[in-house]
Amino acid sequence: MMNLMPPNETISGIFGSISLTAWITVLVPQLHANYKSGSAEGLSMAFLFIWLLGDTANFVGALLTRLAPTAIGLAGYFCIADLVLIGQCLYYKTAKSHPPSVSSTGVDVVSSEQTPLLSSTQQSGPTERSKINLWLSNTLSLFAVGVVGCVSWFATYELGFLGSSETDAPDTEQDSNKMLETVGIMLGYGSAVCYLCARIPQIIKNYREKSCEGLAILFFLLSLTGNVTYFVSLLAYSQEKTYLVNAVPWFLGSLGTVGEDMIVFAQFRKYSGNKETSTLA
Repeated sequence: MMNLMPPNETISGIFGSISLTAWITVLVPQLHANYKSGSAEGLSMAFLFIWLLGDTANFVGALLTRLAPTAIGLAGYFCIADLVLIGQCLYYKTAKSHPPSVSSTGVDVVSSEQTPLLSSTQQSGPTERSKINLWLSNTLSLFAVGVVGCVSWFATYELGFLGSSETDAPDTEQDSNKMLETVGIMLGYGSAVCYLCARIPQIIKNYREKSCEGLAILFFLLSLTGNVTYFVSLLAYSQEKTYLVNAVPWFLGSLGTVGEDMIVFAQFRKYSGNKETSTLA
C-alpha cells in the first residue's frame, strides 16, 4: 500500500510542479523558435554560460543542502535547458553561413529564468477590447498552467513515483553533512547573486528608454508565477530551523527576483502609453 505523504510535502510538491510547468511553458517556445528559424543570433553565448554556471551552482547547492525535491528537479531542468540553448547556439553559429537574423524588436533576446523570452509581433497598438481579451487569455493561460501542474503531480504520485522523503541521518554522518551543507549554502548564495544581478540591466534599460519594448506580458506573468510558486514550495517543505537556515539563499533569490519582476511590471504599466510598449502582448 502506498505511503501517504505528510501535508507539508504534498503542498510543496504541488507548488513545485506548478513552478516547473510555468518554466517549461516559458523556455520551450524559445527552443522551438530557434529550431524553426534555424538561428540563435539573439542569444548571447557569454550570458548563457553565466546562467549555466549559476544554474549549476543552484543545482549542486540544492542537492547538498537537501532542499525540497521539486527545487532540486527544477534546478536540474534549468541546467538541461541551458545546455540545449548553448548547443543550439553552437550548432547554428558553426553551420553554413547565412545572413544574420535579428529579433523582431531589434533587441537581443537573452533567455533566463527571470526574463520573459518571446516578444510580440503586433504592428499596431491594441484596442480596449483587445486589451480585455488579452488579459482574459493570459488569466486562462495561468489557470491552465496551475491545472497542468496539479494534475502532473497527482498523476506522478498515483503512479508511485513519489513518497515521503523524511529520513534521519546517523549521528556519525552529522559532521560531514554539515560541511557539505556549508558548501551548498555558499553555492546557493552565488546562484542568488547571479539571478538578482541579471535583471538589473533590463530594469535600467527600460527606465532610460521609457519603454518596455520586447516584453511579452504573458511570459513575464509566467516567470512571476514560477518564482512565487517556487518560493511557496521551498517554504512549505519543512519548517525545521536547520532547513530554513540552509534555504535562505534560495528564499532571497526567489523573493528578490519576484521584487524585480514587480518593478518591471510597474514599468510596463507606466510606459504602456508609449508607442513602443503599446505593441506588446
